[in-house]
Amino acid sequence: MFTELKFLVPWGHVAAKAWGHSEGHPVLCLHGWLDNANTFDKLIPLLPRDCYYVAMDFSGHGLSSHRPAGCPYHFLDYVTDVRRVVAALQWRRFTLMGHSMGGAVAGMFCFLYPEMVDKLILLESLGFLLAPEDTEAWLKSKRKVIDRLLSLEAKPPTPKARSPEAALQRLLEANSHLTAEGGAILLQRGATETPAGLVYNRDLRAHTQSREFFTVEQCVKLLQKIQDRVLIIVSQDGLLVPHNLPSRNHFVKALQEAFESTLKQHIQLAEVPGSHFVHLNEPEMVSGIISNFLTARNTRARL
Repeated sequence: MFTELKFLVPWGHVAAKAWGHSEGHPVLCLHGWLDNANTFDKLIPLLPRDCYYVAMDFSGHGLSSHRPAGCPYHFLDYVTDVRRVVAALQWRRFTLMGHSMGGAVAGMFCFLYPEMVDKLILLESLGFLLAPEDTEAWLKSKRKVIDRLLSLEAKPPTPKARSPEAALQRLLEANSHLTAEGGAILLQRGATETPAGLVYNRDLRAHTQSREFFTVEQCVKLLQKIQDRVLIIVSQDGLLVPHNLPSRNHFVKALQEAFESTLKQHIQLAEVPGSHFVHLNEPEMVSGIISNFLTARNTRARL
């Protein structure tokens, strides 16, 4: 069983759902890009019962308010969403768990507020977003954010209503790693029923976000700043394994070298069968690893 939460912000509210007793150890769960809090629906019931899990919807996602007119979605705004929520919850120290983009947000929060995070769990994420290696590609990505925002403002699109079947099919077409069951779970929170059909809740401006990119060298240095324990779970058929990153093999090698040296004292890296959405499609593949990590105390995680 879960309860719905709402946290007031200047432009509306940030929505969330919570499992467990509020006196339990706090764990904040962060979903991936264009997903919502339901991404944790099948995983959290398999995790330790003595924790209090809060899964939030980032602004413009799920049941959270869209950002004000004229405002793009900057990556640091999502980090600010986290800071607002934990302030409202009055949490001083807690565990962060993030999937995909949510993992990058969680990583950035840890770099900025290390004193507030006791453990970090990254699902199909390394805790940051890699910068395009080509300068022109980097410039193009920034220009795209501005042009996309102005285009949406000039001709605001009419929300498209779809039948439940068509809405699910569209979601699955855009997310090849999702199963039909997983897609249906996300759609429960990611769309609103209208007389004409289901309309996606997410803000179209979130499709093109302004990201905070880091170089390989910066990523390794940031990881070295983390003093508390980190669990990184990578899926064998996900987005982070070397064969899916042909142009970034040197980055994977740099991370492996870092893991084998100073980072192995507090970073645990686990590879599991499954896809990018393994935590939703096959939660039993990761629930045991996460549970052991959550319950371990006073010892450093090791590879």
